Amino acid sequence: MKNSKISAVELAVSMVVYACVLLLANKVFKGIYVDGFAYALIAAIILSFLNYTIKPLLVYLTLPLTIVTFGIAYPIVNMIILKLCDLIMGYHFMVYGFVPLFFIAIFISFMKMFLDGLITKRVGK
Repeated sequence: MKNSKISAVELAVSMVVYACVLLLANKVFKGIYVDGFAYALIAAIILSFLNYTIKPLLVYLTLPLTIVTFGIAYPIVNMIILKLCDLIMGYHFMVYGFVPLFFIAIFISFMKMFLDGLITKRVGK
């Protein structure tokens, strides 16, 4: 059985990957602003913390809406998490608008999942 604990190296690589995904989203979309790699790394740490603490509650609260919309409403949870990070970080990390935020949340989720599978999981082996 595989150990589910994450190593410190794997966690550090995951945070760097998350920061790079945020910087990539900054370059691809006009609706997000990240003030450099250091602030992207801070945002990655805050987003990871919010994903592990607040996101499960938000998923539970929005479950009826997610079921009714056949999963289309699920990115709204990620949008809320991104907006909370925006509020916490001030002008160093900003997201704008509803529609761009929807696509940015989807982009970040897929890129993070893809790069974690490609890079982070290989570091943990």
